[in-house]
Amino acid sequence: MSDAALPWYRRTLRWGQTNLTETDPERYDPELWRAQWKATRIQGVIVNAGGIVAYYPSAFPLQHRASHLGDRDLYGEIVAHARADGLSVIARMDSNRAGEEFYAAHPDWFSCDADGAPYRAGAAYISCVNSPYYDEYLPAVFREIIERSAPDGFADNSWAGLASHQICYCTYCRTRFRDAVGEALPARRDWDDPVFREWVRWNDRRRVEIWRQNTAVTTEAGGPDCVWVGMLHGDLADQVKRFTDLRELTRDAKILFVDHQRRTQRDGFAENAEVGKRLHQLAGWDVLMPESQAMYAAGAGFFRSTSMPEAEVRVWSASGTAGGIQPWWHHISAYHEDRRQYATAEPIFTFHERNERYLTDRTPRAQVAVVWSQANSYFHGRDDVDNTAVAPNRGMVAALRRARIPYLPVHADDIAGLSEEIGVLVLPDLAVMSAEQCEAVRAFAARGGSVVATGQTSLKDADGQLLDDFGLADVLGVSATGSSRGTVQPYAFDIEDWQRHDYLRFDDAVADESSPLRSGLEGTTILALGGRLEGVRAVDADVAATYVEPFPFYPPELAWLRTEPTSTPVLTVRAHPAGGRIAYLAADLDRAASRDHRPDSLQLLGNVVRWTHPAPPLLEVDGAGDIDCHVYEQDSALVVHLVTNTAPSPVPGSLHELIPLGPFRVQVRDPRLTGEIRGRALVADTDLTVSTDAGTATVEVPKLLDHEIVVLGLPG
Repeated sequence: MSDAALPWYRRTLRWGQTNLTETDPERYDPELWRAQWKATRIQGVIVNAGGIVAYYPSAFPLQHRASHLGDRDLYGEIVAHARADGLSVIARMDSNRAGEEFYAAHPDWFSCDADGAPYRAGAAYISCVNSPYYDEYLPAVFREIIERSAPDGFADNSWAGLASHQICYCTYCRTRFRDAVGEALPARRDWDDPVFREWVRWNDRRRVEIWRQNTAVTTEAGGPDCVWVGMLHGDLADQVKRFTDLRELTRDAKILFVDHQRRTQRDGFAENAEVGKRLHQLAGWDVLMPESQAMYAAGAGFFRSTSMPEAEVRVWSASGTAGGIQPWWHHISAYHEDRRQYATAEPIFTFHERNERYLTDRTPRAQVAVVWSQANSYFHGRDDVDNTAVAPNRGMVAALRRARIPYLPVHADDIAGLSEEIGVLVLPDLAVMSAEQCEAVRAFAARGGSVVATGQTSLKDADGQLLDDFGLADVLGVSATGSSRGTVQPYAFDIEDWQRHDYLRFDDAVADESSPLRSGLEGTTILALGGRLEGVRAVDADVAATYVEPFPFYPPELAWLRTEPTSTPVLTVRAHPAGGRIAYLAADLDRAASRDHRPDSLQLLGNVVRWTHPAPPLLEVDGAGDIDCHVYEQDSALVVHLVTNTAPSPVPGSLHELIPLGPFRVQVRDPRLTGEIRGRALVADTDLTVSTDAGTATVEVPKLLDHEIVVLGLPG
């Protein structure tokens, strides 16, 4: 099938959005933006239609028209220009908030607290997802927009309604919850209350219903390809705040629109690739997922009218491309006094057009899977989601990046379907696991797979209730004692408080200095901890590192390392009867690594994963610098992404120049890599000399600025 015959969601690879403001009807310059569409080689536009503000003369009097619109149809004019230029058109909605007039007409359609007081976001009122606003009003608006302009589909911002830290007590929520659950709404947030936990799940289900309901409306009115898509944020903690069950929402996705516009100080540039891979693992690698990428300053705060540094945008976009994300430039407002942002997108998008054949229609290659679940975020993270549940995942992933180990983010319900190439499962403090998920891990180990687990992994049931022992005790070879030391909270330095001044000590009898577990850590027998230690007893495992009790660090005269050995396990290892290797870390080095970035913690985590998979690695990259590495396969090529993660400052929006790295020696292993192999560096736009030896291809990448993409042709 030719590209032209494919539906829009299969062929539109580059997008643009001028996010209109209420004054734009008086100053929108169509020729400027049509020239920008052409220069950036986009194939589709996202155009503000309705919702919180309408940019067309809607027949619905309560749908607020842009204050400077009058009777003009700015939305329709932009759609007509886009159609004339051969672009796909998506109608943008922002459907969750409304003003005073709407609230006065339908106060029962809006979320409220137990006393009936409405929840508000600034001056706006937050509509309730269980009210006729969602079931009747919005579907009617969708039909009106389709009738007027026949967009290809819809993208909806802020569609998920009231955030999860608030409970809506409107009439519709009270009735629907009682009908669904047979209980009154919970009086308060209480994770140990079964009714509250069911309220959480009920909210997740409602968002899935809305997604499917809206798509049913738009496809019925606009044809089978006119799909409605809710914007999705990439952050794991954010999904909990918005009740967005990623696994269910993406199950039948035709396309995903990702609203993850910039790096954060907590995550860095590489998070963008992580988001793309996580969503692709759920929706499928054939599903396109363009991501709104801020051209405006979105760093330490938003400054919507000025420009993001070009270097910042380039690296963020390159990371997204490495994770299978398609580019989508995003400007706030149609008029700017700071016009520097107009030049940022063009080189990114023209590069994407030249090389698009290598950036789609491919599958990821990896030997390691890092397991996550939304249930763990909810019921383990509770009211401290990011720190308790997400940080261990983030720290483990950071260690794998530092070790340049390609990995896949895999949902806990998808373990059984992993490819045979995956040899290691990593479970970073995945405390909440169902019996079925534990059995999938057990089966993985039984067929020779290796497992790395940390913290409370499998120590809570599907409701987040503490068990007497690990659900995976037989796999891990350890048993929970029911005790723990320390805390998961961030380290707050107080020179008089030394209770977190503790360490691990390697046991030379199990892991001497020549052990792969201590690679890069030669010359020391101790490493800093400073977090939480789960109490365990080694049942069928060797203790590779034990606990060193806290001791004073002030005054200096008292700060000597206590040498009395303890038998408290920190790191245990064992050989599984089926041939795999099992490692368990009782200390939360992964959580600490996510926020403290201690090199020793990152090194040990990477070592543990490498120890569990002694087979030759799929990818090895030698060379100085902090880079993120990804490998993909196409019918006739292997594609390797190298993306810089090096920034002088962790503050988002502060990268003002690209720092050259290199050279890098890149080795890829695949039995088909023999004989004469064609190599190409896409960013440098040059051929590479490839040497092969028994299934290993080696190339040198002389220089890396924002990223490089190495293509190795496969024989035949």
